[in-house]
Amino acid sequence: MNRRKFLAAGGALAAVGARGFAEPVVGESPVEETKTDGLNPPGIRVAGIKMVPVVGGKYKVWTKRMGSGPVKVLLLHGGPGFSHDYLEALESFLPQAGIEMYYYDQLGCGNSDVPDDPALWTLPRYVEEVEEVRKGLGLEHFVLFGHSWGGVLGIDYALKYQQHLRAFVISNMTAGTQSYLKRTAELKKMLSPEKLARLNALEAKEDYDNLEYERIMMEELYPKMLCRIQPWPEPVTRAFRIANQKIYNQMQGKSEFLVTGNLKDWERFDRLHEIKVKALTIGAEHDEMDPADMKKMATLMPNASYAYCPNGSHLDMWDDQEVYFKQLIGFLKTV
Repeated sequence: MNRRKFLAAGGALAAVGARGFAEPVVGESPVEETKTDGLNPPGIRVAGIKMVPVVGGKYKVWTKRMGSGPVKVLLLHGGPGFSHDYLEALESFLPQAGIEMYYYDQLGCGNSDVPDDPALWTLPRYVEEVEEVRKGLGLEHFVLFGHSWGGVLGIDYALKYQQHLRAFVISNMTAGTQSYLKRTAELKKMLSPEKLARLNALEAKEDYDNLEYERIMMEELYPKMLCRIQPWPEPVTRAFRIANQKIYNQMQGKSEFLVTGNLKDWERFDRLHEIKVKALTIGAEHDEMDPADMKKMATLMPNASYAYCPNGSHLDMWDDQEVYFKQLIGFLKTV
């Protein structure tokens, strides 16, 4: 599958538009940042955006605060190699519910720095990046939300830095690569025998950049298991357009159905019991993750519950929106 890579503009331009302080909401007085950090101009409003140093200050990542409230949620987007863009559905619901949310483009993605260094694209390095972002935003006792690959990253972050969490949401992600592969193998059978044979033949040759392979994925499978509404929302198509293919290939692999990257041995079902903060798992009927796995995960964490989207797929925040946000906001109101 050819998920097109995105190359950021020059480093100097990347810092333009950085956040000096949070945009005010009704009834709130903005508190300016007075310190000069070389990344964010003090005393300037820039739509809640703040650049945060990561990898010991070598690079910077983009964050954006929206809304204001006692419950603060840091969003971990999927991929690996995608960006926050496809999560923009959340800004139509969370701030209005009095929930403070933070977008964050992981290093190599979207509006953040895009270094060409394969050594950076590992799960342990990204876990440390999340901790650097937490510190940079001054978050403590916050809610971590991870969707898809963001759920993988969130689980490993929670296993190491749970003391900072108020609650944890795992949206549309199973706790192990093997359960993911089992589910996607079943979903391939939605294809006609002819299309399935052709897809398997292209995968056997590792011809993932073949236009026919891309057409089968985009026209036959993704509309059933990724996002079931037509046309796709613009933030979803934008996220595909600017995705960093190099990161995806190194960590996942070139195929949706065969994990050959450095996540291939990731399995955490046997450690979920260590996550003791209040948690929510979200699954969907048509997702490329088996909703039964999300339900099982909730039983393995001592303080977790499960939410189900009967009409949703992998992007159920779009294609089962009413059910998704009723359950997500209901949970966030209890933490």
